[in-house]
Amino acid sequence: MTDLAGGAGSADPAGTPGVPEAVRTRGLFKRFGAQVAVAGVDLVVPRGSFAGLVGPNGAGKTTTLSMITGLLLPDSGTAEVGGVDVWRDPVAVKSRVGVLPEGLRLFERLSGRELLSYNGQIRGIPKDEVARRAEELLKVMDLADSADKLVVDYSTGMRKKIGLAAALLHNPEVLFLDEPFEGVDPVSANTLVEVLRRYTASGSTVVFSSHVMELVERLCDWVSVMNHGHIVAQGPLGDVRGGQTLNEALLHLVGARGNGEEGLSWLGSSSP
Repeated sequence: MTDLAGGAGSADPAGTPGVPEAVRTRGLFKRFGAQVAVAGVDLVVPRGSFAGLVGPNGAGKTTTLSMITGLLLPDSGTAEVGGVDVWRDPVAVKSRVGVLPEGLRLFERLSGRELLSYNGQIRGIPKDEVARRAEELLKVMDLADSADKLVVDYSTGMRKKIGLAAALLHNPEVLFLDEPFEGVDPVSANTLVEVLRRYTASGSTVVFSSHVMELVERLCDWVSVMNHGHIVAQGPLGDVRGGQTLNEALLHLVGARGNGEEGLSWLGSSSP
């Protein structure tokens, strides 16, 4: 494990020896006014891994993913996907990545099938191939019966599934997912998990952020932990856990303190 528990975030983690890197950032930095959101992040994700990016609210996870995927310009530092600099060749990088962002916004007046067709066409995929891939994705995502319904009428789980289908349509090398299971029912979540497992089994890479440590522990083989805009630990799941549950390791790494027994003496009391 690369352990940066001191919080400087300036070390250069080595990744997994002999395994090519799908994602690499060096000194990634972003400030919003007086607030430093990302403070010099050196993130490594090996190719073919199912990688989790975890940390408390406000740790900088979404900002980091936004900079890596070309949605947000960093103040300094570099980000590479498949060895290509995100900001020197953004078109090449965006052809290699699929993104399912937090707070997913879709073209709601299109049907699910129309949304996939539109995404395929702007990606330059031949129309017949778009139609073939769309039908396969709709079937796998259990959306075939809802393919001609407007997206505005989709449930949260259905929106996540059609969003993932759109992100996968052009067969990206790396898939970035920000809280993909938030608000998703167990049946839809299981569908998403199975699709993502098939995707990484083919040698492609998934990077996803989540607050659900049990889910990260079940799915991921590589984990990066963020706190206050820094990477405080990253490496293979077993190394980051260090014999604990991932939740216990996270609490230790971010210096969480239990406050449940301090104050609030009146809470739950039946006395006046």
